[in-house]
Amino acid sequence: MDLTDLVTELATRLRARDWMMASAESCTGGLIAAACTELSGSSDWFERGFVTYSNAAKTDSLGVPASLIAAHGAVSEPVARAMAAGAVAHSAAHCALSVTGVAGPTGGSADKPVGTVWFGWSTPAGVTTEHRRFDGDRAAVRAQAVRHALAGLLQRLP
Repeated sequence: MDLTDLVTELATRLRARDWMMASAESCTGGLIAAACTELSGSSDWFERGFVTYSNAAKTDSLGVPASLIAAHGAVSEPVARAMAAGAVAHSAAHCALSVTGVAGPTGGSADKPVGTVWFGWSTPAGVTTEHRRFDGDRAAVRAQAVRHALAGLLQRLP
């Protein structure tokens, strides 16, 4: 399924429930919000997108505790979880997704190499997270993260 079809299916499922979604993005820098709002009529189901690239933005906009970032790093399961939950808490959305990772080519480490991405999905059933490692250059990592985040939300909708 290409990205347009994926977003269209997500829109259909959200509209059927009369739900709104939000995105909380770090390494994807708004690409998820852009993919969603590329679809005409997206204001029916896309409530808002948070681009929280800096640690301070994660704290200020989403309520991610600075202590959580200090303890685990921005690219971590606890931060992805807090970002997804924070996107719902700081919006009128019923569900949200979050992405935080190392898109490269710089910024990687032995523990978190380039391509490391953590995802979070918040639905009324709770928050789930997942870790992936993507290959390729910066654009490839970001594109794969966008698709995975959107597909993950679609899978988690009731």
